[in-house]
Amino acid sequence: MKKILLVGLVFPLMTHAQWNVNLFGGFSNYFGDLQEKAYTTQQSNGAFGAGLQYDLSGHLSVLSNFTHGRVSAADGYAARAILRSRNLNFETVINEVNLLAEYNILDLQTHKLTPYLFAGVAVYHFNPYAYDTLGRKTFLRPLSTEGEGLSQYPGRKPYALTQLAIPFGGGIKFRISDKVTLAYEIGLRKLFTDYLDDVSSTYVDQATLLAAKGPEAVEMAYRGGELKDGAPYPADQTVRGNPKHKDWYYMSGLRVTIALNTPKISLRRNRNGIIDCPKKVY
Repeated sequence: MKKILLVGLVFPLMTHAQWNVNLFGGFSNYFGDLQEKAYTTQQSNGAFGAGLQYDLSGHLSVLSNFTHGRVSAADGYAARAILRSRNLNFETVINEVNLLAEYNILDLQTHKLTPYLFAGVAVYHFNPYAYDTLGRKTFLRPLSTEGEGLSQYPGRKPYALTQLAIPFGGGIKFRISDKVTLAYEIGLRKLFTDYLDDVSSTYVDQATLLAAKGPEAVEMAYRGGELKDGAPYPADQTVRGNPKHKDWYYMSGLRVTIALNTPKISLRRNRNGIIDCPKKVY
């Protein structure tokens, strides 16, 4: 009896089961202490990815993708003068592997167009950097620009460069043929760190940072002095960022899904027990 029940549960799914390859190309950006708008294409960068998708039915799929992108931002683009005077900037490459569940509002076996939603879990790696006044690429985490890891600031621990994220989003799909589907999607990533941009809370004492990490750390912690008539290095505990809100990054673009096999067509019986043809696609 258990075997019969198992077959009864699995067979409807297997009649639709299908493996697909996903190819993604689009843009990446972030929201945090150096980007005032929650969603914008300003300062966006290219992103691309690939992965596998397994369709359990015409509505539900599970998929896993690798995505490579880059996010960056600079205070020079800020609308508020107080942020422009801080003059900070950063960039980071993001490599992400995710596992997602995806739900089509309409069955693509009987419709050509459908909205869809997705959510899951991801592991991503980042490593923020900036260029100093001589144009040298400088990674920011080892400099402890906000005192992370310094004994004078015991509450500020070094942040991990590989972390978990919660990806979610949605889009719209168009079935071009039995094998190919084209989609446009927007995917947000909820993060559990405020240091994607190496900015979170307050400035630390200049002399303490200089003694512990050297002049390069002081230079990268505050860059307002590089501006004409710029203010000197701020006092200890002066606001540098907003620790109440974690950073986000997001990716948007086109996704092409290519079927690797053709699923079996499930036949339907009408009330008289006669087998109907599959529904006409419209």
